[in-house]
Amino acid sequence: MSDAPRPVPDAALLPRARDAQRRAVRVLGAAQVFSGLGNGATLSLGSILAVDLSGAESSAGLANTAMTLGSAAVSIPLAGVAARHGRRVALGFGLAAGLLGQGLMVAAVVTRSFPLLLLGAFLVGFAAAVNLQARFAVTDLSDPQHRGRDLSVVVWAVTVGAVLGPNMVGPGAVLAGWLGINAHAGPFLISAAGMAVGAAIILAGLRPDPLLLRRELEGATPGAAPGTDGPGPTSAGHPGVTVPPRGARAGSWAAGWRVVRARPTALAAVLAVAGAHAAMVGLMSMTPLHLQHEAGVAGHELGMHPDTVVLIGFTISLHVAGMYALSPVMGLLSDRHGPARVAGAGLAMLLVAAVLTGLFPHVHAAVVAGLVVLGLGWSAATVAGSTLLVAALSPGERVPAQGFSDAVMSLAGAVGSLAAGPLMGAVGFAGLSAALGVMVILCGFGAAAMLRAPAAVPPRG
Repeated sequence: MSDAPRPVPDAALLPRARDAQRRAVRVLGAAQVFSGLGNGATLSLGSILAVDLSGAESSAGLANTAMTLGSAAVSIPLAGVAARHGRRVALGFGLAAGLLGQGLMVAAVVTRSFPLLLLGAFLVGFAAAVNLQARFAVTDLSDPQHRGRDLSVVVWAVTVGAVLGPNMVGPGAVLAGWLGINAHAGPFLISAAGMAVGAAIILAGLRPDPLLLRRELEGATPGAAPGTDGPGPTSAGHPGVTVPPRGARAGSWAAGWRVVRARPTALAAVLAVAGAHAAMVGLMSMTPLHLQHEAGVAGHELGMHPDTVVLIGFTISLHVAGMYALSPVMGLLSDRHGPARVAGAGLAMLLVAAVLTGLFPHVHAAVVAGLVVLGLGWSAATVAGSTLLVAALSPGERVPAQGFSDAVMSLAGAVGSLAAGPLMGAVGFAGLSAALGVMVILCGFGAAAMLRAPAAVPPRG
């Protein structure tokens, strides 16, 4: 008789798990529709308000940088909360913090306080982290054959809110007029209402909690790492032996890094997602300012040029539509052709976007096309890279690795946004595009090299 361990059926294939999975997809998708409003408003107005309130164009990227830093700062703690209390509590807490951030953004516009703007944007980043982690939450009980599809459906659900967000300038100004406050404060009030609805949907509807249910269905596993949702990293060649990360909690950088560094495929996924996000945020965050310059409108005069405001909002909306609208297609392609190939295609699209905006920075149609392709490339790389990360890991490894991946992704976006302002000031929009294109190429070669590397033995200490 063989001493090899008997295969254990995936918990996601059990009838109870399938029913809960269908509910999780509906609930998380509905919540994403409303919570996506907040990010859209911050992305479209952040760079303009930063310049207006600080008086320095070098500050253009700071609002978006603060938002991405907030997302990076909370991603790993949210993973720790999810490991201990489930996805519902973690995601609900993140949206509540984002709601507070929207309130601070309104106060910043009314009082013309630049530090308050940055603090509000930082807390809005907590909600952005929720939007990222929701895509992983929907894979907790997902059938392995349809992981990319389920993940992409939740990413796609952001489309409605994220596309409407940049276009809330007009309705927001009307609302602000009724309330007798600055017109730029209106969009953030609408975004706050969306986040409140999203938080209510998650807190009331995400039952049973997908992560806790998976843990229950799989049962307590001897040797499971404290604070994780199942077994720790398995020893190579011994799938039944768990290797808990010593001294590392699920909500720590060390726990995530231990898991990811032991899996070259997971490391390649993190690099592809982070590189795509840095390129997308860097180029997108400077586009509103570039379009404002092209229109010859100063920051303090923007309110007197509604046509320019509408043009900026429309351009960012098309970009955001590219990011989310076709994500189900990216998920299906990942399931059918493999996530590594689709992630590579996404990086290639990002390079095409950089070429378009770099060669034709003064042609509005080319800039719009570049922003749409930029969104499509981000969608492919993010959906496929996230699917690749989940597929490369055992259930017990996923929560800390997912928090680590989201933190690295957000940090990369913060660096991209922070560097984009000075770069654009020094070499212009075309030079910024060229620099980001080079970065995408380097990330692509790095990820390809990791995918060819042999799997490492998970660390025991």
